[in-house]
Amino acid sequence: MAIFPNNAATRFDPYKNYRFRVKFSTGATYVAAVCKVSGLKKSTEVVKHRDGGDPSTSRKSPGRTEFDAITLERGVTQDLDFEVWANKVWNFQDGGNVSLTDFRRDLILEVYNEQGQKVLAYKIYRCWVSEFLALPDMDGNANAIAIQHIKVENEGWERDVDTKEPADFSTTVPPT
Repeated sequence: MAIFPNNAATRFDPYKNYRFRVKFSTGATYVAAVCKVSGLKKSTEVVKHRDGGDPSTSRKSPGRTEFDAITLERGVTQDLDFEVWANKVWNFQDGGNVSLTDFRRDLILEVYNEQGQKVLAYKIYRCWVSEFLALPDMDGNANAIAIQHIKVENEGWERDVDTKEPADFSTTVPPT
């Protein structure tokens, strides 16, 4: 099987990691200014056991699967999506109550090729905010962007198999 079924004759470079977007699955709006997303990682515990009549050989079986938290970073903007979502877990105005109706949200992580075509998508399920950095350390002598940080716990993810590899196209724009 070809690595790139639709473009096997012309493409052999893997996709770059700097073209992506994140959106909440409940709407078509993308989360503004996300510049970094940590990797999607899952680990399955190993359960060792042994047959009673076999004293020297261990057998291994899969146990519980854990999904690592995902970190999203973005430049500080006027967009309140992160802050509103983080406040649903613990809101000062509500006496520290949790919004049980909608503190969990599904996310969609989309990956794009160099031509801006969506090539991969992952659905991330039942996410909630476990850590939120609204404003980083400020430094008057620095030359940097203020970055918000949000850590999202999740209960699993899967690749969206409906997202297919698009056909690459050739451009004929002359160099300037």
